[in-house]
Amino acid sequence: MGCAISGLAAKSEFAEKTSEDAAAAAAYPNEDQIQMIKDSWKVIRDDIAKVGIIMFVRVMSFIEKSVARLDQLDRLEALALELGKSHYHYNAPPKYYSYVGAEFICAVQPILKERWTAELEEAWKTMFQFVTSLMNQGYQEESARQRQLALSPKERPDKRNTAL
Repeated sequence: MGCAISGLAAKSEFAEKTSEDAAAAAAYPNEDQIQMIKDSWKVIRDDIAKVGIIMFVRVMSFIEKSVARLDQLDRLEALALELGKSHYHYNAPPKYYSYVGAEFICAVQPILKERWTAELEEAWKTMFQFVTSLMNQGYQEESARQRQLALSPKERPDKRNTAL
């Protein structure tokens, strides 16, 4: 979206790969896929405001809840962990979480005008980094839980109490 906050935005997976790796890993959409994308985009574009509003409301709702819980660390931690767990099921990996904070900061700077200071920017960055680290933890916990559930009963570690 045109704004990069140094130290906050995560590197894109594409930037981390060599051009050889990227070419091997990422295939260009085929003709049928291109047509499906174009056709679906026509529908999305006609209702783009609705799509944007839905996404905006979801993100802003989480930010509002996070700010409201800054004085209640246990509730903030629980909220962010649960959101990370749910993102596992949305197939939304942690490498993208920090982009939200970076884009939020870019969006609010012009609104706050002269109230925006380096200290305020650092405060918001700190909050987003804290929340995204908890979301990452929740994602990893859910990923491990799902891997455990996928094991057959014989493959699962024995959880019986072995104390005498």
